[in-house]
Amino acid sequence: MQPLQSFPFMLVNESIRYASILVIDETGTSLGIFTSEEGRQIAAKKGLDLILLNPNADPPVCKIVNYGKYKFELEKKAKAKKKNQSNLKEIKMSYNMEEHDYQVRLLQACKFLKAGDKVKVTLILKGREMQHQHLAQKKIAQFQNDVSDLAQMAKPASQEGKTLSAIFVPKKS
Repeated sequence: MQPLQSFPFMLVNESIRYASILVIDETGTSLGIFTSEEGRQIAAKKGLDLILLNPNADPPVCKIVNYGKYKFELEKKAKAKKKNQSNLKEIKMSYNMEEHDYQVRLLQACKFLKAGDKVKVTLILKGREMQHQHLAQKKIAQFQNDVSDLAQMAKPASQEGKTLSAIFVPKKS
């Protein structure tokens, strides 16, 4: 775990050096405007830390909290946010590819879908292949059929220039 690298640098206790700061207590109520030293003393009396929340405000806003607990909560929120995030993975194919190549890409797509990622299937049509768009549509339909137990089509096959693409999202369990 690398908490300091994943979060912006935070000023705590003696690192806060402003002439006047707005102090907020642990319950969220404003205590008023104090010097940095007075703010640290108030926090020390409560056995807590003084952290700088907003250095750009006038006066800068500081809060009295347990710094270790506050940092842990930030890490927990970031981890939960990252967990709910889903990435878009792209798989490029051709409509006239060999069966083994297709199976390799299908397995990769299944792996992405099981991990909770969206999959964008892209078929690039080159030269004369533009005349056989119906074969590319068939390849996407075949792909949809092969992953139907894991995913559903979020965006139907659409053509943008020389590429034909569709987006698949994992089914909710």
